[in-house]
Amino acid sequence: MKKYLFVGLCSALLLSCSSSSTQVTDDDPNSQGNPNPSSNEWSIPVSEVLDGGPGRDGIPALENPNFVVAADASTVLRDTDLIIGFKNGNDIRAYPHIILDWHEIINDNINDTSLAVTYCPLTGTGIGWNRIINGRETTFGVSGLLYQTNLIPFDRATLSNWSQILNESVNGNLLGEEAELIPLVETDWGTWKSMFPDTKVLSINTGFARTYGIYPYGDYRTNNDFFIFPTPMDSRLPFKERVHAIIDDGDAKAYRLADLETLNVIQDSFKGKNFLVVGNNEFIVSFELDTAQDDMQFEFVFNGNSEAIVQNTGGTQWNAFGEVVSGSGSPLKVSSSFMGYWFSIPAFYATEIYGN
Repeated sequence: MKKYLFVGLCSALLLSCSSSSTQVTDDDPNSQGNPNPSSNEWSIPVSEVLDGGPGRDGIPALENPNFVVAADASTVLRDTDLIIGFKNGNDIRAYPHIILDWHEIINDNINDTSLAVTYCPLTGTGIGWNRIINGRETTFGVSGLLYQTNLIPFDRATLSNWSQILNESVNGNLLGEEAELIPLVETDWGTWKSMFPDTKVLSINTGFARTYGIYPYGDYRTNNDFFIFPTPMDSRLPFKERVHAIIDDGDAKAYRLADLETLNVIQDSFKGKNFLVVGNNEFIVSFELDTAQDDMQFEFVFNGNSEAIVQNTGGTQWNAFGEVVSGSGSPLKVSSSFMGYWFSIPAFYATEIYGN
């Protein structure tokens, strides 16, 4: 039987959970994080927006944090620790879960990219957003609110609230504005550093006193009966299984790590589009194929010692970001997708499961 455990796992100033959940009310603009009383409209059911406890910025997002080289990070990270990776030319960065668990949002500037790494530890979803909105750069913070157990960030330019998994503003002056997705790759530290040995890594010297490396939510990640907040449940897969979801408007298709463990390369279709899904039991990435790429045959070439993960019969090789690393082919277009706990995907999207 599913149990919803409303427990205080730590100080409300540190965690996005509390000893109870409180519904946000339409007539309380301050609790909703609204900039003014005229922006009370929500595009999601306001009765299902819950107050997680710590309040706006109670969980402190990071801004332009410090990084260390891979060798220094390896004294802190185990090879099995999950990271979220980003690449912009030769600037390659890893954002470890052990830090994201405590801060949830990283506002970073990498060359010409204004990146927000958003991570919700309760849904296991890591998604990259462009912080340039309507031509204006902003930063994102943690509102302290949740919808379907998922993080609601707010932008500091307008104090509008956003749904992380829906990738759009759901309340405030930017209501309905969509976030521009920036491709990220989630995998373990051992795999990432073998792909990109020159990576930089987010430093644990954040300026905040946190017990990085100690997971703040007990056995939440692995206990399929442990939920802090109520959310819809779909029992087709174990609730906390990490899956890769390709999204298209209100629909999604989920791929399991087990699917890629033996196949490694899947060419599939979803909503009239063709996709290439690549990975193993440590990572999954996916690409939307154009008409010239539809007829290509691909094979998995990642050997743990190179950047390339897939190649076609013509010998062109691509990395996890769809960049050509060998040969003369064109880049692969990264799909609109992310990793997350299974339960979080059908809570937001009508979801197919590959192979079902």
